[in-house]
Amino acid sequence: MHEGLVWLGREISAPRHFLKLCGTDRALRRALPSRWEIQAAEYLMMTQAASPASRPAPEDYRLEVDALGCTTRVRVLASDGSLAASGYATETADVFAYDRIETADAHRRRGLGQAVMTALAARQLSPAATQILVATDEGRSLYESLGWRVASPWATATIPIDG
Repeated sequence: MHEGLVWLGREISAPRHFLKLCGTDRALRRALPSRWEIQAAEYLMMTQAASPASRPAPEDYRLEVDALGCTTRVRVLASDGSLAASGYATETADVFAYDRIETADAHRRRGLGQAVMTALAARQLSPAATQILVATDEGRSLYESLGWRVASPWATATIPIDG
């Protein structure tokens, strides 16, 4: 079994820590003491596909791109200045990882997520790097329609603040 994960699960007792496993929720549950709460199922996804087709943010939105070292943050702001969508990406020699791609509920179905992905992908230096991300159930369907594939289930656990 996952000896390091079992050890961490026993040693950590404070809330606000997360343990993650490329594996099923069931496998993570078996590895951890009962104080750990299993989060909603997610999926590690990957693609070797070229960057997504260029998709700028709609006219009534403003796209901001910030970079710090190998990490890029993209924010899409609505006309009132509120955050409509955002995401991060980072690159190593072999992997280009997207993270926390989110669109606010009031701004969904306007292509903002794709605009974020396009802006992040434009920062990828190595075309040979595998692109990866962790998707929710809802995101999984979207990414599969764009040519991504599930590489593994992705399980997360945390200790509740009140637990």
